[in-house]
Amino acid sequence: MNPINLHQIAVEAMRSRGLLPAFAPQALQEAEDARQARPERNNAILDLRHLTWFSIDNDDTRDLDQLSVAEALPDGATRLLVAVADVDTLVRPGGAVDGHAAVNTTAVYTAAGVFPMLPEALSTDLTSLHEGLERLTVVVEMQVETDGTVSASSVYRATVLNRAKLTYDGVSAWLDGEAPPPPQIASVDGLEDQLRLHDALAGQLRQWRQTRGALNVNTVSARPVFEDGQLVDLRPDNKNRAKDLIADLMIAANGATARFLVDKGFPSLRRLLQAPRRWDRIVALAASHGVQLPATPDSPALDRFLSARRLADPAGFADLSLAVVKLLGSGEYAAAPAAATTGLGHFGLAVNDYAHSTAPNRRFPDLVTQRLLKAAIAGEAPPYSAGQLTEIAQHCTLQEDNASKVERQVLKAAGAWLLHGRIGEVFDALVTGAAAKGTFVRISRPMLEGRVVRGFEGLDVGDTARVRLLAVDAEKSFIDFERV
Repeated sequence: MNPINLHQIAVEAMRSRGLLPAFAPQALQEAEDARQARPERNNAILDLRHLTWFSIDNDDTRDLDQLSVAEALPDGATRLLVAVADVDTLVRPGGAVDGHAAVNTTAVYTAAGVFPMLPEALSTDLTSLHEGLERLTVVVEMQVETDGTVSASSVYRATVLNRAKLTYDGVSAWLDGEAPPPPQIASVDGLEDQLRLHDALAGQLRQWRQTRGALNVNTVSARPVFEDGQLVDLRPDNKNRAKDLIADLMIAANGATARFLVDKGFPSLRRLLQAPRRWDRIVALAASHGVQLPATPDSPALDRFLSARRLADPAGFADLSLAVVKLLGSGEYAAAPAAATTGLGHFGLAVNDYAHSTAPNRRFPDLVTQRLLKAAIAGEAPPYSAGQLTEIAQHCTLQEDNASKVERQVLKAAGAWLLHGRIGEVFDALVTGAAAKGTFVRISRPMLEGRVVRGFEGLDVGDTARVRLLAVDAEKSFIDFERV
């Protein structure tokens, strides 16, 4: 299979699930017309271009959504600023670009390539926080105490300038003492101090969440590897120190934005993860390791178990993490009325106030939240009613699920191609799904999932098994195993 065929599989998969694989001509023209827009300037927009802003993302990322900068305060606390690209300025509500984004609600990341939520003239150019370019942003400012609590926060608009585009792998290897510093450290004054302060700050934020029961998991996803345009492998895309650093900062910023909207009396979109429905299976997994968990969902107890297993069995922790994540289930979006302050929590992150807001180039809920934030800052009425937010939340949850299914389908098509000459081989596998629709396992080389069509009786999520490859079909995106 060549990349063109894989791309076509992705296109057809998107269409079959109500996702738009291509932009309408009007949307593309609207995005190009945005090049003529003049940068907004008024007294309410602060000029923060002098600060040492930087980004950390994947090596090949071009749609940069956020920057950050921090300052150590005399009392030991830290002032943290997270600047999020002001996408709303160039994406008019009700326009063609907004219409496309409202349908898909997310960028779709497949083994055949990325299907962006916004035209690339915007997402990888005009609304991307590229190194060396002045950009409008919405800034979330937080004061973080030494114990990781966010004691104060505010949200405002500002002009910023990215001083250094850094990569996860480069920063992580340097922080771990395994590689020389990123080259920008030599050319950007204060950047090394910023990175070390950020690293310490992320640890404080993480520790505070973990004392409340935030789950310390280590999941691994598959990354397609191409050589000369040809798919050659699906390899693990591991977490690292820099990815955790950015995740910790974004979780804090997303919590601050949710609280800001509550304080302003605004409705909002929240990101939720309910207590797991299959807690009984999580209890059984813990029992297999000699640990007794409470009979009812308890995130602090679960995190203590996971932390102990990370120390006891580092090599097997990724598989245990995957099993727990599968049993936790998927997150969802929900509308919170203006008066809501509690009851909309995220079990995995151990936070009650959480609104996606830091990736408006890639997720529609973040763009909606940005419009709410800007209206609140300006003292205007909310641009969405509670009823509209409820409809948006339901649609975003549905389309996120559809996007995930497309991503899995294309990944399985790619995996089927890679395995087409290996029928009859036996693999070590981890059970990742067990329901009426079928029992699914993941193998590690190449990293992919398939269905167990024979001998699946008695298997449950988290079990390990030996499976034999029976059949593959790249066009239909199936990989079938039997239990050995």
